[in-house]
Amino acid sequence: MRDHKQLNGLALAYVGDAVYEVYIRDFLVESGQTRPNTLHKMATHYVSAKAQAMLMEKMLAEAVLTDEEELFYRRGRNAKSHTSAKNADITTYRIATGFESLMGYLHLTEQKERLDELVNWCIEKVGEENEGK
Repeated sequence: MRDHKQLNGLALAYVGDAVYEVYIRDFLVESGQTRPNTLHKMATHYVSAKAQAMLMEKMLAEAVLTDEEELFYRRGRNAKSHTSAKNADITTYRIATGFESLMGYLHLTEQKERLDELVNWCIEKVGEENEGK
């Protein structure tokens, strides 16, 4: 097996995007949601570039991450992508890519307990954001 710590930020983000999406889908279905349109609409509160950027900024402000986790966030954020988000500005898109890179890093290095902890933290923060609206 290759050393996943050597992967570039975009490769980590590619995996992290899928991993985080599965966590969120599991959470929504387990919370009793079953209608596809409702599931999709609710999922965007968690998985959109805007939501991921907000979560990442909160993680950094609240010093939730280790130094190594911040390094993998920055690797993804600073990666030069040739694509852009459909519904986000470039800064938001890059921060979200960093978020996904962090998720990918934790998944590929088999830090499941830490990944669970951070995803649960994210779910809680999105819930708090939605209550305030």
